[in-house]
Amino acid sequence: MKTIYLVRHGQTFINRYDKMQGWCDTPLTNQGIKEAENTGVVLKDIPFDIAFSSDLKRAYDTCDYIISENCNRHELQHISSPFFREQFYGYFEGMNSDEAYRMIGGPHGYPTREKLLSAIDLDTVKDYMKEADPYHDAESASEYWQRLNQGFSLLNQLDDVKNILLVTHGFTIRSIVNRFAKGKYNLLHGPQNGSITIMKINDKEIKITDYNKLEL
Repeated sequence: MKTIYLVRHGQTFINRYDKMQGWCDTPLTNQGIKEAENTGVVLKDIPFDIAFSSDLKRAYDTCDYIISENCNRHELQHISSPFFREQFYGYFEGMNSDEAYRMIGGPHGYPTREKLLSAIDLDTVKDYMKEADPYHDAESASEYWQRLNQGFSLLNQLDDVKNILLVTHGFTIRSIVNRFAKGKYNLLHGPQNGSITIMKINDKEIKITDYNKLEL
């Protein structure tokens, strides 16, 4: 069974301004760089066999900061992939988060982000988002998982690999934990920037053993 260390990228400017950031991208802030460096120190003694990241720059850069601290840094290969991108928010990309969630949840009786996310499964939230998008460009649950499952398949195909670093995004980590550890963790608020979630994976099952940790 492979161990995957899921890390949320460091803080970006859009994170700082509390706006929707899916496929749109902004640089890491100084705080975000420090978070990435700190995560690298926490994980420095984990002998990663390979490193993956989303192909979005905020995740790619965070991954490189973590690799630079690792005991295997001179041999470690970094592969980026769109399979591990954040959910695509379509029309809501870059919008103030509270405004976006009011448009997404309001028609269903959930006028705030907190009320929507505390009452509704995250896959249903994805479908609400696509429904509320005037262009219907936002990813539905089925579209999202079709993409992400290609990433899981890629990881499963790796032979002689034990420890994998995977730098991805907040809503994606929350979605993975919601699917594979349903009810085990409080997912009202997403994982912290730079936090570590641990996933065990083989061709038969996926298990979440830790969520949203800043220390191991």
